[in-house]
Amino acid sequence: MLPNTGKLAGCTLFITGASRGIGKAIALKAAKDGANVVIAAKTGVPHRTLPGTIYTAAEEIEAAGGKALPCIVNVREEDQIADAVVLAVQKFGGIDVLVNNASAISLTGTLETPTKKVDLMMSANTRGTYLTSKLCLPYLRKSKIGHILNISPPINLNPIWFKNHCAYTISKYGMSMCVLGMAEEFRGEVAVNALWPQTAIYTSAMDMLGGANVEKQCRKTDILADAAYCILSKPKSFTGNFIIDEVLLREEGIKNFDVYAVAPGYPLIPDFFLDVDPDTIAMKMEAQGASPTFKEEKKQDIVKNEGPDKTKAEGPDRDKPHVHFSADKPAGPVAETFKLIKGMINEDIVKATQGVYQFELSGEEGGTWYIDLKNKGGSAGIGEAPGKVDVIMNMSGSDFVKMFSGKLKPTMAFMSGKLTIRGDVALAIRLEKLMAQFNSKL
Repeated sequence: MLPNTGKLAGCTLFITGASRGIGKAIALKAAKDGANVVIAAKTGVPHRTLPGTIYTAAEEIEAAGGKALPCIVNVREEDQIADAVVLAVQKFGGIDVLVNNASAISLTGTLETPTKKVDLMMSANTRGTYLTSKLCLPYLRKSKIGHILNISPPINLNPIWFKNHCAYTISKYGMSMCVLGMAEEFRGEVAVNALWPQTAIYTSAMDMLGGANVEKQCRKTDILADAAYCILSKPKSFTGNFIIDEVLLREEGIKNFDVYAVAPGYPLIPDFFLDVDPDTIAMKMEAQGASPTFKEEKKQDIVKNEGPDKTKAEGPDRDKPHVHFSADKPAGPVAETFKLIKGMINEDIVKATQGVYQFELSGEEGGTWYIDLKNKGGSAGIGEAPGKVDVIMNMSGSDFVKMFSGKLKPTMAFMSGKLTIRGDVALAIRLEKLMAQFNSKL
């Protein structure tokens, strides 16, 4: 862990979304120096499922040695931001650091993302970051250590980060574009940087997105708190950087990263927006007992990209849609897996699940497949699912086989972009729990 040096003693930090998670962790790290923290977050009364409020966070900050100012702030509301800035200046005499941490997320495709969700992400992530920065900048420019830190990723134009959740990616990259613009606009006056985790961080949001036991594949918020502390301790000349937590902390001399893991020794989920060398990921995961799925997938991608697209017709009909007709009795790993799944379905599983799952698979046994765990005694096979479909999953046939045989964790497949999910996420998580029963027999 990175030790505190006292460099933030007496400084005032304005942190959005600081009632829980990453924002609160950064606040507590600064509080150990004796810093002042403005907790600018929405939660004033306890949430029905999420822990913490601005007031419980304030108690923890003061117990850690800092001073706290809890303020009800929805970063979508300019007046609320402005009021909190005024209160901060009145109470602490100024603002030295702004951490733009508040963010909204919806990992859904273009057609599945309601306009309301699009507006939420654009206004909370991009617009909220821009407005909060604008309102704090007059005070940050007067500070000796003036610094803006956005919890946002390096801008990666690999299409994989757009195709599965286009709106979310645009909104997060908007935060990063604020770094690009403001770092140059206020160079010499205010440092502006971005911080992003190398691996998934265990927060309430990850709990909802990842499902059961996802925490074992994550790091604690402490790693981002240490990295943020390191950045905020640097001079104003350190600006315009897109920093990855692990890379920075290694440069600072940290060698033991197990202290940041929720479950030391477990394979970690790489975070969004980072293209990590597939061989490196494979070696790390194999060393910890996982299957080298990234390595295999990348090799397949390279082979596919080197030659013509075999799914399209040649000659004058090459631009027409290619229709794939499966044999009446398909043979292969996918068909065999569905056959085994069908044999394991029973009334108890159907009663406990109550969901119809459709799989759109690519590859040699590509096409539409289904698992019905809702109607009568249940069924599974090739073709459209009977009745209303609750969940649609898109992935390659080879990854489907790995997932149901226990060689590829659904959470890992989802986070790495190999699996996309549309429909009832709760039912998707319910299927993940059932896979443990299938794994032992497949």
